[in-house]
Amino acid sequence: MSFPSLQITFYEDRGFQGRHYECSSDHSNLQPCFSRCNSIRVDSGCWMLYEQPNYSGSQYFLRRGDYPDYQHWMGLNDSVRSCRLIPHTSSHRLRIYEREDYRGQMVELTEDCSSLRDRFHFSEIHSLHVLEGWWVLYEMPNYRGRQYLLRPGDYRHYHDWGALDARVGSLRRAVDFY
Repeated sequence: MSFPSLQITFYEDRGFQGRHYECSSDHSNLQPCFSRCNSIRVDSGCWMLYEQPNYSGSQYFLRRGDYPDYQHWMGLNDSVRSCRLIPHTSSHRLRIYEREDYRGQMVELTEDCSSLRDRFHFSEIHSLHVLEGWWVLYEMPNYRGRQYLLRPGDYRHYHDWGALDARVGSLRRAVDFY
């Protein structure tokens, strides 16, 4: 069985028009490749886009599909300056804690959760441990608001995943369902 090459294509104009740049791996600085990004086509794989070089600034999670303008990937503007290919993993597991340094109530997840408040009565998470797979954390329920990519590892404080506060609304496994 052969797998398609993992690829994302960035277009300077909306509707997949104008100059474009094809990418098949992590890229820490896309600034020399294009000046703005108004549409994207993800041929395969899962990707995290960043507004700034070196994987910083606002983050946007994309799966296979067409994104004819930046509002379709929940972008705030046409700035995409770095991207990361998210490795495929078959299992996902993480533990969330209501206090820093893995203290307080703990919940373990293996599936997506559209509302942590409704399901577990959590509106804040102060630490977490990603045991398996890659996850995307959203600050609001139903996979909205600021996004943060969580790779396997320890996050003793919400600053460790780049958040300014502990507000968390939903979590999603970084997987391509196609």
